[in-house]
Amino acid sequence: MSTLIKNTHIISPEVEIENGAILIENGVIKTVFQAGDSLPDADTVYDAEGNYSFPGFIDIHAHGADTKDVCDNDVESIRHIAKKKLEEGVTTWLPTTLTQPQDKLLEIAGKCAEYMAKQEFAKTPGLHVEGPFINVSKAGAQNPEFVRKPNLDELLEIHEIAPARLFSIAPCVENACEVIAGAKAKGIHSSAAHTEATYAQVMDAKEAGLTHLTHYGNAMTGLHHREIGMVGAGLIDDDLKIELICDGIHLAPDFLKTIFKLKPIEQLIMITDSMAGSWIENGECQLGGLDVIVENNVARLKEGGALAGSALRYDQGVALVADLIDLPLTEIVKATSWNQAQSLGLENHGKIEPGFTGDIAILDKGFHSVATFVDGEQRF
Repeated sequence: MSTLIKNTHIISPEVEIENGAILIENGVIKTVFQAGDSLPDADTVYDAEGNYSFPGFIDIHAHGADTKDVCDNDVESIRHIAKKKLEEGVTTWLPTTLTQPQDKLLEIAGKCAEYMAKQEFAKTPGLHVEGPFINVSKAGAQNPEFVRKPNLDELLEIHEIAPARLFSIAPCVENACEVIAGAKAKGIHSSAAHTEATYAQVMDAKEAGLTHLTHYGNAMTGLHHREIGMVGAGLIDDDLKIELICDGIHLAPDFLKTIFKLKPIEQLIMITDSMAGSWIENGECQLGGLDVIVENNVARLKEGGALAGSALRYDQGVALVADLIDLPLTEIVKATSWNQAQSLGLENHGKIEPGFTGDIAILDKGFHSVATFVDGEQRF
């Protein structure tokens, strides 16, 4: 099967081609054409009409969308979220869990594994297990009732059912570094989250194998002139990759500018941290069993008012960053897919080049998602 995307403005890491074309054969990009090149026949031809072609977005942290939550413990919820993610330009998604009892997490992993056996919408190469090994004092929108001490056996139980590509843990809690090291030995990447960790504790966790910082700036120790905390660690350490919720709410626009100025673009990972309230604008929903109110696309816990994930759609985050940050799109695009692929070992993802998977997000010049291809097949 072959697909030709023509009349498109190609944006890929360090590559920009106006009026280009992309030929995908058997799910893999075969040829990228310059303007004016002679184009071959194909089984399917899509005229992009001058719109952008980005490598399909990779959202490594998203709990839900459009009233559905991964923790619904229902394969139909997983399917629905995966389908809605396509409408945001996301071609690869890590279903993200919350702090829940272990028996429920195992059931949820089973539902995700069921979808992974037939990935008809967005690809799901594995899970992001956020919690339950966090600091209850920084629980945020995680349910404090189910917070518990780090336990490698619990993580590996989940991993055996559905691969855990990433898990979030508080480095400040007892046994955290041992679990991080044990997870690394099994190929599971770790991210620091919901923590009161000092800079020294973050560095100890990094030595054990920590590679990411979860929803950077949120539910973590802030920057202080006598203790730079996790926020400081994220700014000055060029190895740690940091997740950014680019909705202008979780991170103020001026702070986003600071991050993009101080941190190498190769270490930035744009996420949504979206939950069931995304796509509904206003209304009520749940996040891991906790009641949430969404008002003007801002999700907060009904009790206490803490931010409860985001209502962000991935293409909206791209639009905000493109407007806010003084970098070419060929640099910004690294933070939407290439960096994610590199950090999690997703081979042949994140670029529009021959030999890479045919995952393409078509966006108009206002950065609204208009079509999405997965392995060369138009799925939105």
